[in-house]
Amino acid sequence: MASSSLRPAAPTRGLFPPAFRWGAATSAYQIEGNVDAHGKGPSTWDLFCRRPGMIRHGDTADVACDHYQRWQDDLPLMSEIGLNAYRFSISWPRVMPEGTGAINPGGLDFYDALVDGLLARSIEPWVTLFHWDYPAALDQRGGGSAPESPRWFADYVEAVATRLADRVNHWITINEPQVFLDYGHRQGFHAPGEHRPAVELLPAVHHVLLAHGEAVRVLRAAANRELTIGWDQAMAAVAAVDGQSVWNNVWYNHPIFFGRYPEEGLAAYGVPLLPGVADELATIAEPIDFLGINVYSADIVCSDRQEPLSWPPGTPR
Repeated sequence: MASSSLRPAAPTRGLFPPAFRWGAATSAYQIEGNVDAHGKGPSTWDLFCRRPGMIRHGDTADVACDHYQRWQDDLPLMSEIGLNAYRFSISWPRVMPEGTGAINPGGLDFYDALVDGLLARSIEPWVTLFHWDYPAALDQRGGGSAPESPRWFADYVEAVATRLADRVNHWITINEPQVFLDYGHRQGFHAPGEHRPAVELLPAVHHVLLAHGEAVRVLRAAANRELTIGWDQAMAAVAAVDGQSVWNNVWYNHPIFFGRYPEEGLAAYGVPLLPGVADELATIAEPIDFLGINVYSADIVCSDRQEPLSWPPGTPR
């Protein structure tokens, strides 16, 4: 059991507003382990970790923190360190082993019990619906590039919301889409390890945005009550460095908040809007309640050289 000395001292807490949330965040693949337990299907990360040379020492998340088995031991630790909010993600292939179609009751039972356990300890659950562990079965059917992919995600979200939205008030649809698309499908050092031309990512980006909008609609309809819904981004800290601001900040958020793709992005990437995109922007721009921002580092800017943006991000000038 963790020492109570880990809890923030009362004087320190007094510096923050009463409604401030003292939280922690995890993702399913980071902590759950038990990658094939009780009917769970494989994710792209399960397969990627088994490819020789992709992960240092050949490590996998087959065990990880064993949270799937040890969650009842983990909850008291959360209370001990003073958490009143906990953000976790749901493993899509644990809920739907094939990514669509049949639902795995054991997978939903796990998250159902976890939510009840958190609430019993007055810890507010914040659920992330997708944190990169894409169902391998759907990846083999085209993944995010497939036109059907937004509907696949919506069906999965409906299954989760039907089970949990009566108790979970706070939802995050997708975590850092620009990261898993760039690292996983262009640069190839994340799952599923693809090396695709940058222009091929743009349809997948659009499908991810559309999947987000569909998920917002599904959540609100399934809950039949007020929810707090947003999505989460890794944001570039500066205005324009190697195109990172357009890729990280603008290209994904502009359609959601303004209902259109940004002119600077269209110019930077040198592509027109895809056929049919305009008709889907209303779904992408379904109103949300917050934007989550993950900032991992700072950039020191000496001058604004007014140089052209590059595509893809990081391409040498």
